Amino acid sequence: MTKPIVLYGHTSGPNPWKVAIILEELKIPYEIKIVDFAEIKKEPYTNINVNGRVPAIEDPNTDITLWESGAIIEYLVETYDKENTLTYTSFPEKYLVKQWLHFQVSGQGPYFGQAAWFTKFHHERLESPTKRYQDEIVRVVSVLDKALTGKKYLVGNKCTYADLAFVTWDSMLPFIFGDKFATLNFEKNYPAYFAWNKSLTERPAVQKITKDKQAAMAKGH
Repeated sequence: MTKPIVLYGHTSGPNPWKVAIILEELKIPYEIKIVDFAEIKKEPYTNINVNGRVPAIEDPNTDITLWESGAIIEYLVETYDKENTLTYTSFPEKYLVKQWLHFQVSGQGPYFGQAAWFTKFHHERLESPTKRYQDEIVRVVSVLDKALTGKKYLVGNKCTYADLAFVTWDSMLPFIFGDKFATLNFEKNYPAYFAWNKSLTERPAVQKITKDKQAAMAKGH
């Protein structure tokens, strides 16, 4: 019997919940341990992730400790997705899925994260970096929209781990843009992206994780 994987995360961070979606989709037993921001940059957590960030996992079934969300997702799929539910073994699809995951990790997450920081958390309002990162969000969305035009998913005819990797950061857009969000009209201006994201958020695993995140935030963890 598979022992539960321990997933370290924080309520407000999209990256741990991104990993949780994959765990849910693959029906892998797991438990989430919330790490408070006050504890994240010091031991004992830095013994698990020397970088002092979430997510990280500990898998008692293989005795691996792993951090960085993209690496964790690839590990979970390669280790536990025996039916290739969220991936392909065929060429070139196998590598195209990796391509889109790497784009999410390098092109979506960091820019969306910086936009959130300068919009909501920086100690002073700085228009130049705020505009730069918000503009980059729109550019990333436009890239996805172009790639998805005429398609339901990024690669092939099924949802893969690459599609799902984008969901949690996409859910942050209303928070990042605030009152400006409605004026961007993603449904009209980026219809392929909008339809794709909507279909992903309707998946049972995504809905469960969304509720779990909301419940964790309500508890104040």
